[in-house]
Amino acid sequence: MLNIPTLETGRVLIRRFRLEDAEAYEAINKAVGWSNTSRSEADNLAARREWLEWTVRNYDGLANLMQPPYGDRAIELKATGELIGSVGLVPCFHPFDQLPTFGSIENALFSVEMGLFWVLSPDYQQQGLATETAQALIGYMFHTLRLKRIVATTDYDNLASQGVMRKLGMRLERNPFAKPPWFQVVGILENMAT
Repeated sequence: MLNIPTLETGRVLIRRFRLEDAEAYEAINKAVGWSNTSRSEADNLAARREWLEWTVRNYDGLANLMQPPYGDRAIELKATGELIGSVGLVPCFHPFDQLPTFGSIENALFSVEMGLFWVLSPDYQQQGLATETAQALIGYMFHTLRLKRIVATTDYDNLASQGVMRKLGMRLERNPFAKPPWFQVVGILENMAT
């Protein structure tokens, strides 16, 4: 089974989400601007609970099907037990061949790469926690699951995420083409052990 165990760093635990994390995680999403502003707080919380139920079911569901361990994992501050964000893996379905590393082909066909993402409560940003957390997940994926490569994507203006990517050792590439408009900056990290 491809189940990621709880991972531990000096300051955080990277664990499965639990249903009781809904309110704290919705507060983080609201703080970073990811909540739906056209809905009420109650509706956003209900949607977050529904998403969390799906996320919790997916951990074992994907593992039982021998699928990659996609999905969010909670970032818990060890000192307080507080939920401070999430980190996880997502299938990135993008025209990667548009990037210089993959050939700079305009209007390239789409392909899938293993994507890494993270979000932290604003109260815990700029403290190295995103890098520390992402390094732990990358270490597990590269050393235990022997993943060949991992990518992360962000916007041209998100310099903080680009900084995290650089600290992780990712090579940053900009899409040299205007389309698609959401495919802007990609961090690429190869597993040198493969």
